Amino acid sequence: MAANPEMQKAAAIGDRMDDQSVVRRILEHIERRTTDAGTEVWLEPVAHYRSPDRYAAELALLRRYPVAFCPSAALAETGAYIAREAAGTPLLAVRAADGTVKAFRNACRHRGMQVAEGSGCKKAFACRYHGWTYGLDGALKRIPHEEGFPGIEKGEHGLVPVGVEERNGIVFITQEPSGKELEDLPALILANQRIFAEVEETVIEANWKIFLEGFIEGYHIRSTHPETFLPYGFDNLNLIDHFGRNSRVTYPFRRIRKLADLPEEERKVTGFLTYVYQLFPNVLITRLSSHTKLVILEPLTIGTTKMIVYSLTNGDGPGAVEEAKRDAEFVSTTGAAEDREVVKAIQRGLASGANDVFTFGKFESAIAHFHRTLTASLG
Repeated sequence: MAANPEMQKAAAIGDRMDDQSVVRRILEHIERRTTDAGTEVWLEPVAHYRSPDRYAAELALLRRYPVAFCPSAALAETGAYIAREAAGTPLLAVRAADGTVKAFRNACRHRGMQVAEGSGCKKAFACRYHGWTYGLDGALKRIPHEEGFPGIEKGEHGLVPVGVEERNGIVFITQEPSGKELEDLPALILANQRIFAEVEETVIEANWKIFLEGFIEGYHIRSTHPETFLPYGFDNLNLIDHFGRNSRVTYPFRRIRKLADLPEEERKVTGFLTYVYQLFPNVLITRLSSHTKLVILEPLTIGTTKMIVYSLTNGDGPGAVEEAKRDAEFVSTTGAAEDREVVKAIQRGLASGANDVFTFGKFESAIAHFHRTLTASLG
């Protein structure tokens, strides 16, 4: 496909990202044999994938920005909780009795033991070291043999809170006060979407940015997925939209041509494309035909990443779970494994010394937008 920079001009989200506008733009690209393209080539220093100092700065940034921690559906009932590390910090998120989500540093105020592990549902959190017990609001409720701690003020020894905001079906956590606010977002995860599978956690031997880059460009489809994705999709035909620090890449299926015969107001995209949202810095939301995935790329070391995946139905109607499972099975057995192998190979190639920079062309403008935003945020 040829580039068509004119179709990348800035516009309001609603002017470009609603279903009818998306279908119209895709059909125009098919007719013209074009694709969305950026206006410049981005050169990203390879040192940024290998430098310990750069990696430390990126972790610090992940603590300063609102980052998706889990979908709201994972904390559906009072007492539901998730405990895991984010940017190297043990955190605990829980649905409190008042219906809101609270988030804390996951450490007992006595000796620092984590008060929760994994996920589940509880009425309170009791440290298994000495039994100090905290309510769902983080308040210290009980100290066994309290007489051994004369003068202690329980009100000053609750779990340490961190910033939390629940929006668009997602729980966002900001670990450190920074003044960075959550930007306006389009509809992402709706209230009727339900988790239908166990949370996936996979460790990949690759820097988190290399892993992220593979999600947000379709320039590689023909060469990487010739027998998996390509028979159903297009070679290098994507829509790329930026909104604030974030982006959305649209991957149309070949069968979207069928919509050309319908009046524009009747065109619906379900079953005709995949949306991939990149929420700055390290979160992706993929909305496919019958299910949605919230993907968190959690850096573990400079060269390893934990991928945490929540799988949700695209509704709650009859058969929604079965359709979501079939959809997810198709994706997991087609191109996902191919992408992971490429990502790991790129990581190994860093040591070759062949490249001082990685060159991201005009067809990879979502990646360029990510690196431009990251560089500015670290600057």
